[in-house]
Amino acid sequence: MAYLVSAHDSLRVPVELRFDPGDPLAVRITFNPGDDTAVTWRFARDLLAGGVQQPCGEGDVHIAPASPGCFDDVLIRLQVGGAVALFLCSTAPLMAFLDRTHTLVPLGLEHRYSDFTARIDEALDEILAA
Repeated sequence: MAYLVSAHDSLRVPVELRFDPGDPLAVRITFNPGDDTAVTWRFARDLLAGGVQQPCGEGDVHIAPASPGCFDDVLIRLQVGGAVALFLCSTAPLMAFLDRTHTLVPLGLEHRYSDFTARIDEALDEILAA
């Protein structure tokens, strides 16, 4: 994946896409620039699936085709406060990843695979510990 530094410069950044069938509504993408500062973002699987076809996302994560009417590449925009990072990725590996996730947990059947009570308990524990 390419981190777009400016309109003319980019840096290749190794990434890892992960999917946990126990958390079937989400995907994780870990950016590992190689200096022990790996960063993982968790967002909706539906957001990634929709973003390869049309602009999607509100808040911190936006995903869209890189060019209108062209689905070869996808832009992933991540934002924390006023800081924004923009990444360019080929659509093919994202689609292959999504296909694998859909094989593990078919769309519309996520509720059969998730332990939402445990997830809520974990989230509340994190909030209360902070």
